[in-house]
Amino acid sequence: MIDAFSTAVARHRRPVLVVGLLVAAGNAVAMGYAPDLARALLLPVLALALTALILAIVTLGNRPAALVALPRPLSFSPPVAGWRVLLALGLLGQASTTVGAYLRSAEAGIDTTIDAVLGVLWLALIALVVRAAVRGHDVRLDPEGLHVTGLLGSRTVPWAAGPAAEAPGDDGRSSIRLPLTVARPELVRRHGLVVGRPRLPTDGVDARFLAAVISHYVAHPQHRSAIGTPEEYRRLHTHLRGATG
Repeated sequence: MIDAFSTAVARHRRPVLVVGLLVAAGNAVAMGYAPDLARALLLPVLALALTALILAIVTLGNRPAALVALPRPLSFSPPVAGWRVLLALGLLGQASTTVGAYLRSAEAGIDTTIDAVLGVLWLALIALVVRAAVRGHDVRLDPEGLHVTGLLGSRTVPWAAGPAAEAPGDDGRSSIRLPLTVARPELVRRHGLVVGRPRLPTDGVDARFLAAVISHYVAHPQHRSAIGTPEEYRRLHTHLRGATG
């Protein structure tokens, strides 16, 4: 039941997060300018935020051996991790209290310069988490190669670069980052701020399954042009099931 709830939250993540933003904004304004209303909202908002954070932790291990076909752009991607959306909702609840406290202090004429700077940095981090939750798909496989999007930038690793994922061992389901080696790193394209060795987030997919998919397309270039189509996914799934069966 919890997994079904997480899946539904991920599928409808945009309207869910819009509602979360509206509730957070209303709570912040109430804390700053309507203390009586803020006191009435305090417990419900905190309870919702805490519930969202607890559910995020509980659903963190929900990582199926499956991909989804995206029509625009045509590609395969791990399913959206519901825990990310729940985490964003929980952080929005906390952010609303931070903004509300600042508004209340400013209304009272209290100097909160240092708190404001720290608050802006914290809110910027939360904004990045919410943005990632809205985007949902951080890893895409298409006919060109692998596309990996992080909080501050992205990488494109063409198939010609020879990407190879290091499949984890028996405890692979606990891994949420899949190290990626690249035979020809000069072909990798970077956008924004990305540093260090490429790692694929696997918080929404079984890490060993994703590693097997990447290895398959590196070894079978004749199938890359069909990536993203339902027919190719059925063929891929049948092949991998037979290879591990």
